[in-house]
Amino acid sequence: MSERSTAMKVARWVAVLVIVTIGVAAFALSFAALKELAIMARTPPELAWLWPVIVDGTIIQATISMLVLASGPERRWFLGVLICGALVSVIGNSVHAAMAGQHLPWWAAALVAAVAPVSLLVDTHGLAMLFRASNREDIPKAVAEPEPSVVVVSEPLPADSRRPAPAPVRRRKPMVRRDPAKVAKAIEMHAAGAKFPDIATALGVSPSTARNYVGKAKPADTPAPAPAAPVTVPEPAPVLAAPVTAPVRPVIPVRPRPVVQPMLPLAVGGA
Repeated sequence: MSERSTAMKVARWVAVLVIVTIGVAAFALSFAALKELAIMARTPPELAWLWPVIVDGTIIQATISMLVLASGPERRWFLGVLICGALVSVIGNSVHAAMAGQHLPWWAAALVAAVAPVSLLVDTHGLAMLFRASNREDIPKAVAEPEPSVVVVSEPLPADSRRPAPAPVRRRKPMVRRDPAKVAKAIEMHAAGAKFPDIATALGVSPSTARNYVGKAKPADTPAPAPAAPVTVPEPAPVLAAPVTAPVRPVIPVRPRPVVQPMLPLAVGGA
């Protein structure tokens, strides 16, 4: 630890002690003056100590609320309350010193009497604002769903270039390569009439994967049919045509036969 940091730490502690000492002394003196001022305003002596408690208590509440709500919209309200409370305390101490124990006029006594109810309203409203601010901060914020990781691919550009920024490139899920042997087996079993659950059990995959094997099979995954054995047809033996010579028969002329008409019997004479 350096000497400078040690000196700064000591200075802070001394400043805190001085502020606490001055605050206690100022509170005691202000308490006594404001108590006498309440008596000068015709407040019963046994209850006069409550008036400085109201004024200084309002100042303390406004100060603490300002520290708690340093970034809230209610901070302006408590700042105004702090300024008004400090003015009441300063004016009260000044009037007490100027009047030297004399009774206050009626309008001044009326103002002193009005401080108590006004402080009650201000402090109650300040408490409500503190609760409202506390409830607003306790509301859990909606948790956003994690977005997919984005990889930005960019290349160095010249200083005078004004090219638009490259669009983010989303990572894609790596594709799982299919086993050609399983695909061929699935296609073969499906062609043989097997169902997808049976194919999945035989290949050790899910039924949907077996269905994808069969439905989205590439031509390269389909097993090629075995080439059929060539059928050899024996060629017919050549037939040697031998010359056929038929014997020539002589043509016999047909002679016309005579036409013989039948003869009707003739009746000769009478019977």
